Amino acid sequence: MDVVVLVLITFAAATVNGALGYGFSSITVPVALLFYTNRILNPALVLVELVINGYVLFINRKSVPNIWWRVAPILIGLVIGVGIGSYILSLVHPSWVKFVTYVMLLPLILLQAAGIRKPIKAEKAIAIPFGVGIGTLYSITTISGPPLAVLFNNQGYVKQDFRAALGVIRVGEAVMTGIAYYFIGLYSSASMEVILYIVPSVLLGIPLGTFLIRWMDPETFRRICMAFDALIVAFGLSRVLTELNLANAITTYSIFTIMMMVNVYLLYRFFRDRTVP
Repeated sequence: MDVVVLVLITFAAATVNGALGYGFSSITVPVALLFYTNRILNPALVLVELVINGYVLFINRKSVPNIWWRVAPILIGLVIGVGIGSYILSLVHPSWVKFVTYVMLLPLILLQAAGIRKPIKAEKAIAIPFGVGIGTLYSITTISGPPLAVLFNNQGYVKQDFRAALGVIRVGEAVMTGIAYYFIGLYSSASMEVILYIVPSVLLGIPLGTFLIRWMDPETFRRICMAFDALIVAFGLSRVLTELNLANAITTYSIFTIMMMVNVYLLYRFFRDRTVP
């Protein structure tokens, strides 16, 4: 059953990634963590994402000169963050890593689902600290798409520059994290087995997403994906709270119910505003 779920969710995630340029890990991880620990899942996803984001970077390579000096300081911060996150991952109990993953991911997804965009004037000042945070988050969870998307959307990146910036940062973090994982000894036969289940989904899903987005409104597609992702994360958080004995069943069901209500409201507001002349 876990293999079937992994194949289906990575296919869906790859389709979203093909359409939006990001979203593979943020959709895959919350579901896959129900069956695998981060120490098994992360090394597999890092290697897969290196290929996915390498492809995204290649097809948007002409826009790299437009964004290079804006994202270069973030890359500097990544070096520090990846080292911190990889060390934490090697020490902390898997259940607590899951808890941190869900807690950090949920507000980032909700920010996207709410469509909140407030440009940051001091972009250069926050670049390196932001890179440290992204590197730490990615090396612990393999997720960085939501905060990167929030930043680049806020700063007004046009479509091709947005994808090029994502490609540069995500290839950089995947390379650095992959090297860090090697030195702390996280690669295992179990991780390599996970890759075998993921690759066919990626090969089919990314071209499908690239095709589908031509026939859909990208913003509508993104909002629906984020709403779905928020529910997955809320469900995973509910499960791990029980696993760690941090909450009883009533509390966990309440969290999931609240997230459903928030999602319904955000989607209602989005479609209402889209129909207003």
